[in-house]
Amino acid sequence: MESCASIAVVSVLVLFLLANMQCEAQLSPTFYDSTCPTALSTIRTSIRRAISRERRMAASLIRLHFHDCFVQGCDASILLEESSNIQSEQSALPNLDSARGYGVIEAAKGEVEKICPGVVSCADILATAARDASVAVGGPTWQVKLGRRDSTTANKAQANRDLPGFFEGLDALIGKFSAKGLSARDMVALSGSHTLGQAQCFTFRQRIYSNGTDIDGGFASTRRRQCPRTDGDRNGNLAPLDLVTPNSFDNNYFKNLIRKKGLLQSDQVLFSREPTASIVNEYSNNPRTFASDFASSMVKMGDIEPLTGQNGIIRRICSAVN
Repeated sequence: MESCASIAVVSVLVLFLLANMQCEAQLSPTFYDSTCPTALSTIRTSIRRAISRERRMAASLIRLHFHDCFVQGCDASILLEESSNIQSEQSALPNLDSARGYGVIEAAKGEVEKICPGVVSCADILATAARDASVAVGGPTWQVKLGRRDSTTANKAQANRDLPGFFEGLDALIGKFSAKGLSARDMVALSGSHTLGQAQCFTFRQRIYSNGTDIDGGFASTRRRQCPRTDGDRNGNLAPLDLVTPNSFDNNYFKNLIRKKGLLQSDQVLFSREPTASIVNEYSNNPRTFASDFASSMVKMGDIEPLTGQNGIIRRICSAVN
């Protein structure tokens, strides 16, 4: 009886592994080589055009991919607008008046549809756009695995629950990344995308007025000039996440944390203690290690629960279900 039970367990394990291997095999950098060979160059041209108009868009596109993958997996659910059947993730608190770049992805999708209608998913365009955005501002490149399909649903409740918050502590952040199969090192590397972009006043007001021991006094004073204690939440009231080189992909973000000049509380806590403080130190001293780890972690994040095979659809436009 024991041997039969053992055989049954092994059989189940083999089937599980084969299913996982099949799922992994369906994502491939060459997925569109025969069905839409110019897809990637078309997306790249469209993304570069958008970033040349507004360099901040690079950060927005990387963040948009991140916020997509953390909710239902990398399925372009974040791009679905509110409808009678859909509660849009765009109105979830972590995204409301904050996530941006939807129109840039839609424009890239439109260009791809002209040459290969109904072939390339919005989820793959979003993943590719994040890589192209990184490269456009001097960041690393990586091979984007392709073959994701688009969801027909969104999950606003999960977006509110699973996306990391600006004010969260280290343990909570590690827990949220771990739940998606990402390590503390992945978390620190991906947080390094805050070398780019800007944040609204309400996301860091509490930190700059806290008189805490984990913020440089001069830095706090500088930030207060553009972020009053009250009535400072206009969209135009922004501050760079990296005060030194806000439009270039580099490792100054980590140097800022060591100097107690992280803009968001969720950034500064990475240098508060282990297991992340030593990783911050390492990246501050080794920009190549950071760039390499960032690329690897982006690939890993892109593997979160993709829809493949017959699951999902290929949307004609990214903002609505066909």
